[in-house]
Amino acid sequence: MTDELDDRLHRIGQHRFRAKFRLRGRDRAVVDLRGIATVRKHAEDLIARRLAPADPPNDGKQTPYRGHPVFVAQHATATCCRTCLARWHAIPAGHELDSAERTYVVAAICRWIEQQYAPGHPPP
Repeated sequence: MTDELDDRLHRIGQHRFRAKFRLRGRDRAVVDLRGIATVRKHAEDLIARRLAPADPPNDGKQTPYRGHPVFVAQHATATCCRTCLARWHAIPAGHELDSAERTYVVAAICRWIEQQYAPGHPPP
């Protein structure tokens, strides 16, 4: 899954809209302060509440553009709404995300966050 996920994230990152997202300022400070393990737990919780339901409230508008590194990563990785999940990741809308799909989404988010750090200098 590593190579396939990296390839997919690279393709998504080439998209004009997705390419502009970077982990900066306060969002990066959250990762620096709390560490990637805590941010991963936040991602799991946010995905379970905002993206996993079969019909998420305000789908397509439920993910802010900033305020938490997970939000920025969701836009950068096209895991921000069910439409983007279907288009970019082939995870169809209209059903509750199962455990494997949730794990995949969280892995994509955390992989992107880790890639925002210089090689050899992973987040704490």
